[in-house]
Amino acid sequence: MSKQTGQCLCGSMTYEISADPVLTATCHCTHCQKSNGSAFSINIVVPEGDFKIAGDTLTDYVDQGDSGLDLHRYFCNKCGSPLYTKADAMPGVSIIKAGTLNDTSSFKPAVNIWCESQMEWVKSDEKAPNFDQMPPAPSPAN
Repeated sequence: MSKQTGQCLCGSMTYEISADPVLTATCHCTHCQKSNGSAFSINIVVPEGDFKIAGDTLTDYVDQGDSGLDLHRYFCNKCGSPLYTKADAMPGVSIIKAGTLNDTSSFKPAVNIWCESQMEWVKSDEKAPNFDQMPPAPSPAN
């Protein structure tokens, strides 16, 4: 997947990813459902040093994850697009919302997480591993 770019809906915030993901996942947790207004969130986890964001309308909301640690959810305060998350439980990585990629053709989630709160009508990719909750955190490459 290497070098990728993305942006919010209005284009005020842009970003670049300069490394392959550590993890790609579909998250079915209730916090992702609420923060995205959808049945799940599709995420790309990359080493934080390989994720560069630009623009002047970024805002964050601090949420508490099931680990008891903070989740910092960053979004464009102009259009409201969720862009990425920093999880205190996963230091050293940025969790980018895959729907904000400019080109999604090479992206496919490798795992499904928090399947215990998956909406009943959602059918996950049966070839990908499914975890009832959060699997052990990946280690960043850098």
